[in-house]
Amino acid sequence: MEYGLSTSLPIYSGGLGILAGDYLKAARDLGRPVVAIGILWRQGYTNQYIDQNSQPYDTFAEYDFDELEDTGVTVTVRVRGEDVVCKVWLCNHLGNSPLYLLDAGYPGSPHAWMTRRLYGGGKQDRIAAEMILGIGGVRALRALGVEADVYHFNEGHAVFAGVELIREKMNLGLSFERAWNETRHQVVFTTHTPVAAGNEVHDHSLLQHMEAYNGLHYDQMRDLGGDPFSMTVAGLRLSFMANGVSKLHGRTAQRMWGHLESIPLIFSITNGVHSGTWQDPRVKVAFERRADLWSIHMDNKRKLIQYIEQKKKVKLREDALLLGFARRAAEYKRGDLIFRNASIIEPYLATGRIQIVFSSKAHPNDGMGKELIARLVKFEKLYPNSVVFIENYNIDIATLLVQGCDIWLNNPRRPQEASGTSGMKAAMNGVLNLSVEDGWVGEGVQSGINGWLLDFHPGESLSEKEQDEWDMQSLYRVLLQEVVPTYYNDRKRWVEMMILSIDMSRWQFSAHRMCREYFDLMYTPTVNNARNLLAQQTV
Repeated sequence: MEYGLSTSLPIYSGGLGILAGDYLKAARDLGRPVVAIGILWRQGYTNQYIDQNSQPYDTFAEYDFDELEDTGVTVTVRVRGEDVVCKVWLCNHLGNSPLYLLDAGYPGSPHAWMTRRLYGGGKQDRIAAEMILGIGGVRALRALGVEADVYHFNEGHAVFAGVELIREKMNLGLSFERAWNETRHQVVFTTHTPVAAGNEVHDHSLLQHMEAYNGLHYDQMRDLGGDPFSMTVAGLRLSFMANGVSKLHGRTAQRMWGHLESIPLIFSITNGVHSGTWQDPRVKVAFERRADLWSIHMDNKRKLIQYIEQKKKVKLREDALLLGFARRAAEYKRGDLIFRNASIIEPYLATGRIQIVFSSKAHPNDGMGKELIARLVKFEKLYPNSVVFIENYNIDIATLLVQGCDIWLNNPRRPQEASGTSGMKAAMNGVLNLSVEDGWVGEGVQSGINGWLLDFHPGESLSEKEQDEWDMQSLYRVLLQEVVPTYYNDRKRWVEMMILSIDMSRWQFSAHRMCREYFDLMYTPTVNNARNLLAQQTV
Protein backbone atom coordinates (compact mmCIF):
# COMPACT_ATOMS: atom_id res chain seq x y z
CA MET A 1 0.00 0.00 0.00
CA GLU A 2 2.94 2.37 0.56
CA TYR A 3 6.52 2.87 -0.62
CA GLY A 4 8.95 5.27 1.01
CA LEU A 5 11.64 6.01 -1.55
CA SER A 6 12.05 9.77 -1.22
CA THR A 7 10.38 12.81 0.30
CA SER A 8 9.71 13.88 -3.30
CA LEU A 9 7.37 10.86 -3.71
CA PRO A 10 5.13 11.20 -0.63
CA ILE A 11 3.16 7.95 -0.90
CA TYR A 12 4.24 6.51 2.46
CA SER A 13 3.15 6.92 6.07
CA GLY A 14 5.94 5.35 8.09
CA GLY A 15 8.11 2.34 8.73
CA LEU A 16 6.22 -0.16 6.55
CA GLY A 17 6.60 2.08 3.52
CA ILE A 18 10.22 2.95 4.23
CA LEU A 19 10.98 -0.76 4.52
CA ALA A 20 9.35 -1.45 1.15
CA GLY A 21 11.34 1.37 -0.43
CA ASP A 22 14.59 0.12 1.08
CA TYR A 23 13.83 -3.37 -0.22
CA LEU A 24 13.39 -2.09 -3.77
CA LYS A 25 16.70 -0.19 -3.55
CA ALA A 26 18.50 -3.30 -2.32
CA ALA A 27 16.96 -5.41 -5.09
CA ARG A 28 18.18 -2.85 -7.63
CA ASP A 29 21.69 -2.84 -6.13
CA LEU A 30 21.86 -6.63 -6.21
CA GLY A 31 20.36 -6.99 -9.69
CA ARG A 32 17.49 -9.14 -8.42
CA PRO A 33 14.45 -9.62 -10.71
CA VAL A 34 11.82 -7.75 -8.70
CA VAL A 35 8.96 -5.53 -9.77
CA ALA A 36 6.67 -3.87 -7.27
CA ILE A 37 3.02 -2.89 -7.35
CA GLY A 38 1.58 0.02 -5.39
CA ILE A 39 -0.89 2.88 -5.57
CA LEU A 40 -0.40 6.50 -6.63
CA TRP A 41 -1.93 8.41 -3.71
CA ARG A 42 -2.79 11.79 -5.19
CA GLN A 43 -2.84 13.47 -1.76
CA GLY A 44 -0.21 11.26 -0.20
CA TYR A 45 -0.68 10.49 3.50
CA THR A 46 -0.85 13.72 5.50
CA ASN A 47 1.14 16.85 6.22
CA GLN A 48 0.78 17.26 9.97
CA TYR A 49 1.57 20.45 11.83
CA ILE A 50 1.10 21.85 15.34
CA ASP A 51 -1.31 24.69 16.07
CA GLN A 52 -1.00 27.40 18.74
CA ASN A 53 -2.75 25.15 21.27
CA SER A 54 -0.14 22.38 20.85
CA GLN A 55 -2.61 20.24 18.87
CA PRO A 56 -1.69 18.39 15.66
CA TYR A 57 -3.72 19.20 12.58
CA ASP A 58 -3.65 17.74 9.07
CA THR A 59 -3.40 19.31 5.63
CA PHE A 60 -3.58 17.50 2.32
CA ALA A 61 -1.80 18.68 -0.81
CA GLU A 62 -2.59 17.73 -4.39
CA TYR A 63 0.59 16.33 -5.94
CA ASP A 64 1.25 16.19 -9.67
CA PHE A 65 4.02 13.52 -9.73
CA ASP A 66 5.65 14.87 -12.87
CA GLU A 67 8.68 12.60 -12.42
CA LEU A 68 6.68 9.41 -13.04
CA GLU A 69 6.47 7.72 -16.43
CA ASP A 70 3.09 7.01 -17.98
CA THR A 71 3.22 3.40 -19.20
CA GLY A 72 0.16 3.93 -21.43
CA VAL A 73 -1.39 0.88 -19.75
CA THR A 74 -4.77 0.94 -18.06
CA VAL A 75 -6.60 -1.78 -16.12
CA THR A 76 -10.21 -2.06 -15.06
CA VAL A 77 -11.48 -3.25 -11.69
CA ARG A 78 -15.14 -3.70 -10.83
CA VAL A 79 -15.86 -1.84 -7.57
CA ARG A 80 -19.30 -1.29 -6.07
CA GLY A 81 -21.18 -1.67 -9.31
CA GLU A 82 -18.86 0.43 -11.45
CA ASP A 83 -15.94 -0.29 -13.78
CA VAL A 84 -13.00 1.63 -12.37
CA VAL A 85 -10.31 2.41 -14.96
CA CYS A 86 -6.84 2.85 -13.44
CA LYS A 87 -3.79 4.25 -15.15
CA VAL A 88 -0.45 2.57 -14.49
CA TRP A 89 2.60 4.74 -13.80
CA LEU A 90 6.24 3.66 -13.55
CA CYS A 91 8.74 4.86 -10.94
CA ASN A 92 12.30 3.61 -11.42
CA HIS A 93 14.37 6.78 -11.02
CA LEU A 94 15.05 6.73 -7.26
CA GLY A 95 17.61 3.94 -7.20
CA ASN A 96 14.84 1.33 -7.03
CA SER A 97 13.65 -1.70 -8.92
CA PRO A 98 10.63 -0.92 -11.11
CA LEU A 99 7.61 0.23 -9.11
CA TYR A 100 4.26 0.32 -10.93
CA LEU A 101 1.64 2.57 -9.34
CA LEU A 102 -2.08 2.24 -10.01
CA ASP A 103 -4.02 5.50 -10.20
CA ALA A 104 -7.77 6.04 -10.15
CA GLY A 105 -7.36 9.75 -9.47
CA TYR A 106 -6.11 11.11 -12.78
CA PRO A 107 -7.88 14.20 -14.18
CA GLY A 108 -11.38 13.37 -15.34
CA SER A 109 -11.69 10.14 -13.37
CA PRO A 110 -14.99 9.81 -11.45
CA HIS A 111 -13.35 7.40 -9.00
CA ALA A 112 -10.61 9.61 -7.57
CA TRP A 113 -11.76 8.94 -3.98
CA MET A 114 -10.45 5.39 -4.19
CA THR A 115 -6.79 6.40 -4.45
CA ARG A 116 -6.89 9.89 -2.95
CA ARG A 117 -5.23 9.38 0.47
CA LEU A 118 -3.13 6.59 1.91
CA TYR A 119 -5.11 4.97 4.75
CA GLY A 120 -7.70 7.72 4.41
CA GLY A 121 -11.47 7.60 4.54
CA GLY A 122 -13.64 4.81 5.87
CA LYS A 123 -14.03 1.08 5.34
CA GLN A 124 -15.28 1.40 1.78
CA ASP A 125 -12.35 3.61 0.80
CA ARG A 126 -9.92 1.04 2.26
CA ILE A 127 -11.52 -1.94 0.54
CA ALA A 128 -11.72 -0.11 -2.79
CA ALA A 129 -8.01 0.74 -2.58
CA GLU A 130 -7.12 -2.83 -1.63
CA MET A 131 -9.13 -4.16 -4.57
CA ILE A 132 -7.24 -1.84 -6.89
CA LEU A 133 -3.93 -2.90 -5.36
CA GLY A 134 -4.66 -6.63 -5.44
CA ILE A 135 -7.00 -7.31 -8.33
CA GLY A 136 -5.75 -4.36 -10.37
CA GLY A 137 -2.16 -5.21 -9.54
CA VAL A 138 -2.38 -8.71 -11.04
CA ARG A 139 -4.14 -7.32 -14.10
CA ALA A 140 -1.46 -4.65 -14.46
CA LEU A 141 1.25 -7.31 -14.50
CA ARG A 142 -0.65 -9.15 -17.24
CA ALA A 143 -1.09 -5.96 -19.28
CA LEU A 144 2.59 -5.05 -18.85
CA GLY A 145 3.71 -8.51 -19.94
CA VAL A 146 5.43 -9.24 -16.63
CA GLU A 147 5.54 -12.96 -15.88
CA ALA A 148 5.86 -13.46 -12.14
CA ASP A 149 7.21 -16.66 -10.60
CA VAL A 150 6.39 -15.56 -7.05
CA TYR A 151 3.88 -13.07 -5.67
CA HIS A 152 5.05 -11.56 -2.38
CA PHE A 153 2.12 -10.17 -0.40
CA ASN A 154 3.61 -7.55 1.91
CA GLU A 155 0.98 -7.34 4.66
CA GLY A 156 -2.69 -8.25 4.29
CA HIS A 157 -3.45 -5.24 2.09
CA ALA A 158 -2.54 -7.27 -1.01
CA VAL A 159 -4.78 -10.28 -0.30
CA PHE A 160 -7.26 -9.60 -3.11
CA ALA A 161 -4.44 -10.39 -5.54
CA GLY A 162 -4.76 -13.98 -4.32
CA VAL A 163 -8.49 -13.90 -5.01
CA GLU A 164 -7.74 -12.66 -8.53
CA LEU A 165 -5.20 -15.46 -9.10
CA ILE A 166 -7.80 -18.01 -7.99
CA ARG A 167 -10.44 -16.46 -10.26
CA GLU A 168 -8.09 -16.66 -13.26
CA LYS A 169 -7.52 -20.37 -12.69
CA MET A 170 -11.21 -21.10 -12.15
CA ASN A 171 -11.97 -19.36 -15.45
CA LEU A 172 -9.67 -21.94 -17.06
CA GLY A 173 -11.83 -24.74 -15.64
CA LEU A 174 -10.14 -25.53 -12.33
CA SER A 175 -12.18 -26.18 -9.21
CA PHE A 176 -11.91 -23.67 -6.37
CA GLU A 177 -9.90 -26.11 -4.24
CA ARG A 178 -7.39 -26.83 -7.00
CA ALA A 179 -7.14 -23.15 -7.99
CA TRP A 180 -6.50 -22.26 -4.33
CA ASN A 181 -3.85 -24.95 -4.00
CA GLU A 182 -2.03 -23.86 -7.15
CA THR A 183 -2.21 -20.21 -6.08
CA ARG A 184 -0.69 -21.11 -2.70
CA HIS A 185 2.34 -22.46 -4.56
CA GLN A 186 2.88 -19.02 -6.11
CA VAL A 187 2.47 -16.80 -3.04
CA VAL A 188 4.59 -15.86 -0.03
CA PHE A 189 3.31 -13.63 2.76
CA THR A 190 4.89 -11.27 5.29
CA THR A 191 3.04 -10.19 8.41
CA HIS A 192 4.41 -7.04 10.02
CA THR A 193 2.61 -6.45 13.30
CA PRO A 194 1.01 -8.21 16.26
CA VAL A 195 -1.04 -5.07 17.01
CA ALA A 196 -4.75 -5.66 16.42
CA ALA A 197 -5.23 -2.45 14.38
CA GLY A 198 -2.67 -3.73 11.86
CA ASN A 199 -4.59 -6.95 11.20
CA GLU A 200 -7.68 -5.86 9.28
CA VAL A 201 -11.03 -7.62 9.35
CA HIS A 202 -14.04 -6.88 7.14
CA ASP A 203 -17.68 -7.91 7.23
CA HIS A 204 -18.64 -10.22 4.38
CA SER A 205 -21.72 -8.14 3.62
CA LEU A 206 -19.47 -5.14 2.96
CA LEU A 207 -17.08 -7.21 0.82
CA GLN A 208 -20.05 -8.38 -1.23
CA HIS A 209 -21.35 -4.82 -1.55
CA MET A 210 -17.93 -3.68 -2.80
CA GLU A 211 -17.74 -6.74 -5.15
CA ALA A 212 -14.47 -7.82 -3.54
CA TYR A 213 -15.53 -11.46 -3.91
CA ASN A 214 -14.47 -11.05 -7.54
CA GLY A 215 -16.43 -14.07 -8.81
CA LEU A 216 -16.08 -16.24 -5.70
CA HIS A 217 -18.93 -16.91 -3.28
CA TYR A 218 -19.37 -16.68 0.48
CA ASP A 219 -18.28 -20.21 1.42
CA GLN A 220 -15.08 -19.85 -0.60
CA MET A 221 -14.20 -16.45 0.84
CA ARG A 222 -15.00 -17.71 4.35
CA ASP A 223 -12.63 -20.64 3.81
CA LEU A 224 -9.92 -18.17 2.87
CA GLY A 225 -10.35 -15.52 5.54
CA GLY A 226 -12.96 -16.68 8.05
CA ASP A 227 -16.03 -14.74 9.15
CA PRO A 228 -15.50 -11.85 9.64
CA PHE A 229 -12.94 -11.87 6.85
CA SER A 230 -9.40 -11.43 8.20
CA MET A 231 -6.90 -10.08 5.70
CA THR A 232 -4.04 -11.59 7.70
CA VAL A 233 -5.64 -15.03 7.92
CA ALA A 234 -6.37 -14.93 4.19
CA GLY A 235 -2.78 -13.90 3.48
CA LEU A 236 -1.54 -16.89 5.45
CA ARG A 237 -3.99 -19.33 3.85
CA LEU A 238 -3.11 -18.09 0.38
CA SER A 239 0.64 -18.57 0.85
CA PHE A 240 3.15 -21.40 0.58
CA MET A 241 5.55 -19.70 3.00
CA ALA A 242 5.09 -16.92 5.56
CA ASN A 243 7.36 -14.89 7.80
CA GLY A 244 7.52 -12.41 10.61
CA VAL A 245 10.03 -9.58 10.51
CA SER A 246 12.30 -10.41 13.46
CA LYS A 247 13.08 -13.63 15.29
CA LEU A 248 10.95 -12.59 18.23
CA HIS A 249 8.09 -11.49 15.97
CA GLY A 250 8.21 -14.76 14.02
CA ARG A 251 7.63 -16.64 17.28
CA THR A 252 4.92 -14.19 18.34
CA ALA A 253 3.13 -14.50 14.98
CA GLN A 254 3.28 -18.30 15.14
CA ARG A 255 1.65 -18.17 18.60
CA MET A 256 -1.02 -15.78 17.28
CA TRP A 257 -1.95 -17.65 14.12
CA GLY A 258 -0.42 -21.13 14.31
CA HIS A 259 -3.56 -22.77 15.72
CA LEU A 260 -5.49 -22.05 12.52
CA GLU A 261 -5.99 -24.63 9.80
CA SER A 262 -4.46 -24.38 6.32
CA ILE A 263 -1.65 -21.97 7.14
CA PRO A 264 2.10 -22.48 6.71
CA LEU A 265 4.62 -22.44 9.53
CA ILE A 266 5.58 -18.82 10.20
CA PHE A 267 9.33 -18.32 10.45
CA SER A 268 11.31 -15.09 10.43
CA ILE A 269 13.36 -12.87 8.16
CA THR A 270 14.52 -9.88 10.15
CA ASN A 271 14.07 -6.51 8.51
CA GLY A 272 17.01 -4.49 7.25
CA VAL A 273 17.63 -0.95 6.03
CA HIS A 274 19.32 0.41 2.92
CA SER A 275 22.71 1.60 4.07
CA GLY A 276 23.26 3.63 0.90
CA THR A 277 20.24 5.73 1.86
CA TRP A 278 20.63 6.00 5.62
CA GLN A 279 24.32 5.73 6.47
CA ASP A 280 26.49 8.82 6.07
CA PRO A 281 29.14 7.68 3.54
CA ARG A 282 31.78 9.45 5.61
CA VAL A 283 30.87 7.22 8.55
CA LYS A 284 31.25 4.15 6.36
CA VAL A 285 34.71 5.23 5.19
CA ALA A 286 35.85 6.22 8.68
CA PHE A 287 34.72 2.87 10.06
CA GLU A 288 36.47 0.88 7.33
CA ARG A 289 39.70 2.86 7.69
CA ARG A 290 39.50 3.13 11.49
CA ALA A 291 39.69 6.89 11.06
CA ASP A 292 38.30 9.68 13.24
CA LEU A 293 34.63 8.80 13.70
CA TRP A 294 33.84 11.33 16.42
CA SER A 295 34.50 14.42 14.32
CA ILE A 296 32.14 13.14 11.60
CA HIS A 297 29.48 12.41 14.20
CA MET A 298 29.86 15.90 15.64
CA ASP A 299 29.51 17.42 12.18
CA ASN A 300 26.22 15.54 11.75
CA LYS A 301 25.12 16.64 15.20
CA ARG A 302 25.81 20.27 14.27
CA LYS A 303 23.75 19.88 11.08
CA LEU A 304 20.82 18.61 13.13
CA ILE A 305 21.20 21.39 15.70
CA GLN A 306 21.36 23.99 12.92
CA TYR A 307 18.21 22.56 11.35
CA ILE A 308 16.44 22.73 14.70
CA GLU A 309 17.58 26.33 15.20
CA GLN A 310 16.28 27.26 11.76
CA LYS A 311 12.91 25.55 12.28
CA LYS A 312 12.31 26.11 15.98
CA LYS A 313 14.45 29.15 16.87
CA VAL A 314 16.04 27.04 19.61
CA LYS A 315 19.80 26.51 19.93
CA LEU A 316 20.68 23.15 21.44
CA ARG A 317 24.15 22.55 22.82
CA GLU A 318 26.68 20.57 20.81
CA ASP A 319 28.50 19.37 23.94
CA ALA A 320 25.38 18.04 25.70
CA LEU A 321 23.91 14.55 25.33
CA LEU A 322 21.20 14.47 22.65
CA LEU A 323 18.54 11.75 22.63
CA GLY A 324 16.38 11.11 19.58
CA PHE A 325 12.90 9.59 19.47
CA ALA A 326 11.22 9.56 16.06
CA ARG A 327 8.58 7.13 14.81
CA ARG A 328 4.86 6.81 14.19
CA ALA A 329 2.79 8.26 17.03
CA ALA A 330 1.25 5.13 18.50
CA GLU A 331 0.31 4.84 22.16
CA TYR A 332 2.12 1.52 22.66
CA LYS A 333 5.42 3.11 21.59
CA ARG A 334 5.25 5.29 24.74
CA GLY A 335 6.96 8.39 23.44
CA ASP A 336 6.33 10.17 26.73
CA LEU A 337 7.67 7.44 29.01
CA ILE A 338 10.81 9.40 29.84
CA PHE A 339 8.71 12.25 31.29
CA ARG A 340 6.48 10.21 33.58
CA ASN A 341 8.42 10.98 36.76
CA ALA A 342 9.25 14.66 36.48
CA SER A 343 11.11 14.75 39.81
CA ILE A 344 13.76 12.41 38.39
CA ILE A 345 14.21 13.71 34.84
CA GLU A 346 13.49 17.42 35.32
CA PRO A 347 16.88 18.40 36.85
CA TYR A 348 18.68 16.98 33.81
CA LEU A 349 16.37 18.79 31.38
CA ALA A 350 16.44 22.05 33.31
CA THR A 351 20.25 22.18 33.20
CA GLY A 352 20.44 20.95 29.60
CA ARG A 353 22.57 17.99 30.62
CA ILE A 354 20.07 15.84 28.72
CA GLN A 355 18.46 17.09 25.50
CA ILE A 356 15.72 15.27 23.59
CA VAL A 357 14.46 15.76 20.05
CA PHE A 358 11.18 14.17 18.96
CA SER A 359 9.52 13.88 15.58
CA SER A 360 6.37 12.00 14.71
CA LYS A 361 3.07 11.81 12.85
CA ALA A 362 -0.22 10.32 13.96
CA HIS A 363 -2.83 8.87 11.64
CA PRO A 364 -5.35 11.65 10.93
CA ASN A 365 -8.08 9.63 12.69
CA ASP A 366 -5.93 8.42 15.59
CA GLY A 367 -7.06 10.52 18.54
CA MET A 368 -4.74 8.77 21.01
CA GLY A 369 -1.75 9.29 18.74
CA LYS A 370 -2.55 12.97 18.42
CA GLU A 371 -2.95 13.27 22.19
CA LEU A 372 0.53 11.76 22.58
CA ILE A 373 1.98 14.36 20.21
CA ALA A 374 0.20 17.13 22.10
CA ARG A 375 1.78 15.91 25.35
CA LEU A 376 5.23 15.92 23.76
CA VAL A 377 4.71 19.48 22.51
CA LYS A 378 3.71 20.55 26.02
CA PHE A 379 6.95 19.10 27.38
CA GLU A 380 8.75 21.12 24.72
CA LYS A 381 7.14 24.25 26.17
CA LEU A 382 8.08 23.22 29.71
CA TYR A 383 11.72 22.70 28.76
CA PRO A 384 12.24 25.02 25.77
CA ASN A 385 16.04 24.78 25.79
CA SER A 386 16.32 21.02 26.02
CA VAL A 387 13.21 19.39 24.48
CA VAL A 388 12.27 19.83 20.82
CA PHE A 389 9.39 18.46 18.74
CA ILE A 390 9.84 18.62 14.95
CA GLU A 391 6.51 18.55 13.12
CA ASN A 392 5.61 16.84 9.84
CA TYR A 393 8.05 13.94 10.18
CA ASN A 394 9.43 12.69 6.84
CA ILE A 395 12.44 10.96 5.25
CA ASP A 396 14.60 14.08 5.24
CA ILE A 397 14.01 14.76 8.94
CA ALA A 398 14.61 11.10 9.75
CA THR A 399 17.97 11.22 7.97
CA LEU A 400 19.10 14.18 10.05
CA LEU A 401 18.00 12.46 13.26
CA VAL A 402 19.50 9.00 12.73
CA GLN A 403 22.82 10.60 11.79
CA GLY A 404 22.92 13.49 14.28
CA CYS A 405 21.65 12.23 17.65
CA ASP A 406 23.91 10.63 20.27
CA ILE A 407 21.35 8.13 21.58
CA TRP A 408 18.36 6.51 19.85
CA LEU A 409 15.55 5.91 22.35
CA ASN A 410 13.11 3.03 21.82
CA ASN A 411 10.70 1.94 24.54
CA PRO A 412 7.54 0.25 23.19
CA ARG A 413 5.50 -2.18 25.27
CA ARG A 414 6.61 -5.73 24.60
CA PRO A 415 5.97 -7.70 22.42
CA GLN A 416 4.12 -5.18 20.26
CA GLU A 417 7.06 -3.93 18.17
CA ALA A 418 7.42 -6.52 15.44
CA SER A 419 10.79 -5.24 14.31
CA GLY A 420 11.36 -1.49 14.21
CA THR A 421 13.97 -0.18 11.79
CA SER A 422 14.80 3.36 12.84
CA GLY A 423 17.25 2.03 15.41
CA MET A 424 19.05 0.08 12.68
CA LYS A 425 19.60 3.30 10.74
CA ALA A 426 20.90 5.02 13.84
CA ALA A 427 23.23 2.12 14.66
CA MET A 428 24.80 2.27 11.19
CA ASN A 429 25.80 5.86 11.93
CA GLY A 430 27.28 5.13 15.34
CA VAL A 431 24.24 6.48 17.18
CA LEU A 432 23.85 4.18 20.18
CA ASN A 433 20.53 2.49 20.90
CA LEU A 434 18.88 2.74 24.31
CA SER A 435 16.03 0.29 23.98
CA VAL A 436 13.75 -2.35 25.38
CA GLU A 437 14.62 -5.81 24.12
CA ASP A 438 11.91 -6.10 21.50
CA GLY A 439 11.78 -6.56 17.73
CA TRP A 440 15.21 -6.59 16.08
CA VAL A 441 17.02 -5.21 19.13
CA GLY A 442 17.50 -8.54 20.89
CA GLU A 443 19.35 -9.85 17.85
CA GLY A 444 21.98 -7.11 17.78
CA VAL A 445 22.24 -4.79 20.75
CA GLN A 446 24.46 -5.96 23.62
CA SER A 447 24.00 -3.78 26.66
CA GLY A 448 27.07 -1.80 27.57
CA ILE A 449 28.94 -3.00 24.48
CA ASN A 450 27.28 -1.52 21.38
CA GLY A 451 24.28 0.16 23.02
CA TRP A 452 22.12 -0.20 26.12
CA LEU A 453 19.10 -2.34 26.98
CA LEU A 454 16.47 -1.71 29.61
CA ASP A 455 16.27 -4.33 32.35
CA PHE A 456 14.20 -7.37 31.46
CA HIS A 457 11.55 -8.31 34.03
CA PRO A 458 12.34 -11.84 35.27
CA GLY A 459 8.87 -12.74 36.51
CA GLU A 460 5.52 -13.46 34.92
CA SER A 461 3.98 -11.21 32.30
CA LEU A 462 3.02 -7.78 33.56
CA SER A 463 -0.07 -5.68 33.01
CA GLU A 464 0.38 -2.58 30.86
CA LYS A 465 0.50 -0.39 33.96
CA GLU A 466 3.07 -2.64 35.66
CA GLN A 467 5.19 -2.82 32.50
CA ASP A 468 5.12 0.97 32.15
CA GLU A 469 6.29 1.41 35.74
CA TRP A 470 9.03 -1.22 35.44
CA ASP A 471 10.35 0.17 32.18
CA MET A 472 10.22 3.77 33.39
CA GLN A 473 12.35 2.93 36.41
CA SER A 474 14.72 0.89 34.26
CA LEU A 475 15.00 3.70 31.72
CA TYR A 476 15.99 6.18 34.42
CA ARG A 477 18.50 3.77 35.93
CA VAL A 478 20.26 2.90 32.67
CA LEU A 479 20.13 6.45 31.29
CA LEU A 480 21.32 8.24 34.42
CA GLN A 481 23.72 5.66 35.86
CA GLU A 482 25.26 4.28 32.65
CA VAL A 483 24.60 6.40 29.56
CA VAL A 484 25.10 9.88 31.02
CA PRO A 485 28.33 9.07 32.92
CA THR A 486 29.82 7.33 29.88
CA TYR A 487 29.00 10.22 27.57
CA TYR A 488 30.47 12.90 29.81
CA ASN A 489 33.33 11.01 31.44
CA ASP A 490 34.56 8.32 29.06
CA ARG A 491 34.72 9.51 25.46
CA LYS A 492 37.10 6.70 24.51
CA ARG A 493 34.60 4.03 25.56
CA TRP A 494 31.75 5.88 23.85
CA VAL A 495 33.59 5.93 20.52
CA GLU A 496 34.49 2.24 20.90
CA MET A 497 30.78 1.51 21.39
CA MET A 498 29.97 3.55 18.27
CA ILE A 499 32.42 1.43 16.26
CA LEU A 500 30.90 -1.79 17.60
CA SER A 501 27.40 -0.49 16.82
CA ILE A 502 28.34 0.12 13.19
CA ASP A 503 30.02 -3.26 12.99
CA MET A 504 26.94 -4.99 14.42
CA SER A 505 24.46 -3.34 12.06
CA ARG A 506 26.20 -2.81 8.73
CA TRP A 507 25.43 -6.28 7.33
CA GLN A 508 23.22 -8.06 9.85
CA PHE A 509 20.57 -5.34 9.63
CA SER A 510 21.05 -4.28 6.02
CA ALA A 511 18.41 -4.45 3.30
CA HIS A 512 20.95 -6.31 1.14
CA ARG A 513 21.02 -9.17 3.65
CA MET A 514 17.23 -9.07 3.96
CA CYS A 515 16.72 -9.16 0.17
CA ARG A 516 19.07 -12.12 -0.24
CA GLU A 517 17.27 -14.02 2.50
CA TYR A 518 13.89 -13.49 0.86
CA PHE A 519 15.27 -14.90 -2.39
CA ASP A 520 17.15 -17.78 -0.80
CA LEU A 521 14.69 -18.77 1.93
CA MET A 522 11.29 -17.93 0.44
CA TYR A 523 11.27 -17.23 -3.28
CA THR A 524 13.51 -20.06 -4.51
CA PRO A 525 11.80 -22.81 -2.43
CA THR A 526 8.39 -21.53 -3.56
CA VAL A 527 9.39 -21.59 -7.24
CA ASN A 528 10.88 -25.08 -6.92
CA ASN A 529 7.77 -26.36 -5.16
CA ALA A 530 5.49 -24.84 -7.78
CA ARG A 531 7.51 -26.50 -10.53
CA ASN A 532 7.28 -29.85 -8.74
CA LEU A 533 3.52 -29.44 -8.39
CA LEU A 534 3.20 -28.60 -12.09
CA ALA A 535 5.32 -31.61 -13.05
CA GLN A 536 3.14 -33.93 -10.93
CA GLN A 537 -0.02 -32.57 -12.51
CA THR A 538 1.46 -32.95 -16.01
CA VAL A 539 2.32 -36.59 -15.32
